[in-house]
Amino acid sequence: MRYSAWASARLVEAAGTLSEEKRTRDFQTADHSVLGTLVHVYAADRIWLNRVRGTPRATFIDPEDHSIDVLQNDWPEICAGWRKLLEAETDESALRKVAYKDLRGNSHETPLWQIVLHVVNHASHHRGQVSGMIRSMGHTPPALDLILYYREGASKQNNRA
Repeated sequence: MRYSAWASARLVEAAGTLSEEKRTRDFQTADHSVLGTLVHVYAADRIWLNRVRGTPRATFIDPEDHSIDVLQNDWPEICAGWRKLLEAETDESALRKVAYKDLRGNSHETPLWQIVLHVVNHASHHRGQVSGMIRSMGHTPPALDLILYYREGASKQNNRA
């Protein structure tokens, strides 16, 4: 989840440098644009966190979510919520089943560890789409490789020593 927060923040930063026209250009994908796809990932991170916390949301994406400001200001809070929640978990407690309802009202029970893997995998998939959109508009997207995240973390640890 820390990697996912890091990678999403890098893409939001890159999206913030694009003009509004480029951020909202329709690529004929499910979420249409750089902004739409990032909002989709943000909303998924938020709805799954709320489900795990037992505080379900009635909506997936709210109209006001379609803003680079929301992504820059509110998404870090969602990521911090995940970090806080997961810091309290153990390997054993991550096996617990989370009961929730999907947006259609269907009941489900899923182990927490599977939800976490789903959230990270879902975000990775859509970040790849956004990177492709950015590249197709003639810009270089930020590097999002997991190994780079690890290297940066190791570098920060070495600088503290």
